[in-house]
Amino acid sequence: MPIPNPTEAGTSPARGTATGPVAALFDAVAITIFVVIGRASHEEGYAPVAFLHTLWPFLVGCAAGWSITYVYAHVRSSDFFGHDFRPDRVVPVGIVIWFCTVTVAMILRFILSQGVAVSFVAVATVTLAVFLLGWRAVFAYLGRRAADR
Repeated sequence: MPIPNPTEAGTSPARGTATGPVAALFDAVAITIFVVIGRASHEEGYAPVAFLHTLWPFLVGCAAGWSITYVYAHVRSSDFFGHDFRPDRVVPVGIVIWFCTVTVAMILRFILSQGVAVSFVAVATVTLAVFLLGWRAVFAYLGRRAADR
């Protein structure tokens, strides 16, 4: 029985690919780092309830983006059981996930009176773009580099 080569399937940064669960974990970690940096810059502390109070709207927004892109990949698929969902792609998946993360989080924060100052929206938009699209761009670069070999 042949031993599968880990660089041929699944997640491999060297090949520029990430499976769904790994990509979701990368997004969750990126959002968590964003919240940690934000709370540290405002000296708000890291009490678990307060931290989760800040974190959850962004995770819900990210989940909305994931849901939209996942369903869209299946709807446009020609094979009923197949799909071409690649959560590690910058375009269109990463863009939609980033947009939904920011938009849904800001709507939830507004509804719950958590604060949506224009400066916060701008910083969140740019920082989350760097984080959520950045790891995808690195994977794409590594994938192109591996293909050139």
